[in-house]
Amino acid sequence: MQKLLSLLGPVSFFLLLLYIGYDQSLKSTQAQDENLEPIALQESERPFVAVSYDLPKQVSFAGEPVPLELPDVSERLDKELQINVYLHSSTLFLLKRANRWLPKMEEILIANDIPTDFKYLPLIESALLNATSPKDAVGYWQILESSGKELGLEISKEVDQRYDPIKSTEAACKYLKKAYEKFGNWTLVAASYNRGRAGVANDMEDQHVTDYYDLHMNEETSRYVFRLLAIKEIFEQPAKYGFKLKPEHLYKPEPLKYVEVDETIKDLVVFAQSQGINYKLLKRHNPWLRQTKLTVKKGKKYRIALPA
Repeated sequence: MQKLLSLLGPVSFFLLLLYIGYDQSLKSTQAQDENLEPIALQESERPFVAVSYDLPKQVSFAGEPVPLELPDVSERLDKELQINVYLHSSTLFLLKRANRWLPKMEEILIANDIPTDFKYLPLIESALLNATSPKDAVGYWQILESSGKELGLEISKEVDQRYDPIKSTEAACKYLKKAYEKFGNWTLVAASYNRGRAGVANDMEDQHVTDYYDLHMNEETSRYVFRLLAIKEIFEQPAKYGFKLKPEHLYKPEPLKYVEVDETIKDLVVFAQSQGINYKLLKRHNPWLRQTKLTVKKGKKYRIALPA
């Protein structure tokens, strides 16, 4: 050993010992592996495989057929369908949240003679979250302040009804009906919700076409209707696209009662406690309340939602 140490030097000798130890450990591990039986994986445990799903043979929006025979149309739908299928957690939670709000939204659409396919519009606008866009559009329907006031919503420092899922749906219906009066086509109406009525009309005039699927538009509006179509397809057949949800996993509508308020509330925290709840629950069910107080002008009334 002394002779070997003198030949190699201390550092080289140490490295040799490390190598010998590693080699013996590796051989031991290999011997153990040879004695192991292969593990049978369940289907749900197998490595993830990306699937290219077949497009539906027929697709429509608000009763209007989608011309899938056009190569660019089928490819654009294919792209949005695959994207939303593989946005796993986002689309999964969208399915869960939608169960709480879509039935009521559909009811409002029907009452206003709007095709029920428009219930998917707030899903792609906000994912049913009270979000604020870079352009300061807010709420489930992503309504701008100027548009909201035109549609009859109250918007101030203390009250912003764009955050109210019911009132904002009713306001959106006013826009959709007015757009249909202009275009006479629901697919163009959907595109105009993103591009604006004037924007769509100008594009149609400049390009001498009358159909959304014939228009060359900015990327966002070009994708907009196809995102709607993709979400509609997934929602109508979630299991086909790999979304397995137990009914009890879906978020349920929460029973509510309403109190009418015709006097100023100086402190909404104290008000919430007087109603047997906390401020967090008050805000959960009344996101349109934007401050910790509510000024009520003479002759004005507000309906505040409370857990039943």
